[in-house]
Amino acid sequence: MSVKIHPTSVVSDKAKLGVNVEIGPFCFVDEDVEIADNTKLINNVKIKKYTKIGKNCTIYDGASIGNIPQHLGFKGEKTFVEIGDNVTIREYCTIHRGTSFDDGITKIENNVYLMAYVHIAHDCKVGESSIFANNATLGGHVRVGKNVFIGGLTPVHQWCRIGDYAMIGGGAVVTKDIPPFTRAGRNPAKIFGLNIIGLRRSGFSNETIKLLKEAYKIIFLRTDVLEEGIKLAKSELPMTPEIKLFIEFLEEKSKRGIAPEASKKKSKDESLEE
Repeated sequence: MSVKIHPTSVVSDKAKLGVNVEIGPFCFVDEDVEIADNTKLINNVKIKKYTKIGKNCTIYDGASIGNIPQHLGFKGEKTFVEIGDNVTIREYCTIHRGTSFDDGITKIENNVYLMAYVHIAHDCKVGESSIFANNATLGGHVRVGKNVFIGGLTPVHQWCRIGDYAMIGGGAVVTKDIPPFTRAGRNPAKIFGLNIIGLRRSGFSNETIKLLKEAYKIIFLRTDVLEEGIKLAKSELPMTPEIKLFIEFLEEKSKRGIAPEASKKKSKDESLEE
C-alpha cells in the first residue's frame, strides 16, 4: 500500500514518509520531517520541521507538533522533536521543539497516550507507556519516567522530575519532583503513599510492593530529614532493582526538590507557596 495524502493537505517534497502513511484532510507536513510506516494524521494536523515520528502512531484533529518553543531565549537554532512508535496523540495536543538551553530535543518514547489538549513543552522527555489525561501540561525541561499516569488539568512546573510508575491525580499542581512508584495530588502536590493499584496492574509482585512500602515508611515517615531516611533504608533493606531505583531518584541532584509527604506538617516554605 502506498502513501495516502488527501488533496487538501500540503506535504513538503523534502518530507520523508514511510510505507502506508495516511495524511487526512487539511494537514500540513513541513520539510525536514520524517514519518515512519503506518502512521496516520487524521485531520488538520500540523507537523513542523525537524520532527521525527515513529511507526504506528495516530495523530488526531488539530494537533500541532514541532513548533518553535515558548522560550524567550530561543533564537531560531536547529532543535528537534522525536516521537517513538505506537504513540497516540489526541485532539489539539501541542508538542514543541527543544532549545539550546538543554540537549535540544523534546522526546516522547514508545506507546505513550496523550489525551486531548495536552501540552509538552520544550526539552521535555516522556518515558514509554505513560498516559496523560486531558489538559495535562508540562513546563520546559520536565522529565517523566515510564508507565506514569498524569491526571487531567494537571500542570507540571519546569525542571520537575516524575519517576517511573508514579500516578498524579487530576487537578494537582506539581511544583516539586514526584518519586517513582508513588501517588500524588492536591495543590501544591504532595505524596500520598505508593501507587499500589498501578503497581499491581503493572505486574509487580506482592513481595516487591511490600519492600517498597517499607522503603517509603523509612524514608518519609520515620525521619524528618530525607537524607537520614535514605541512609536508614540503605542499611535496613535489600537493594533490589526497585529499591535502588527509588533511592537513586531521591539522591539525584534536583532543581526543584522532592514533594513533601502528605501527613507531614507544612513547612514555612510550603505555606508561602500556597
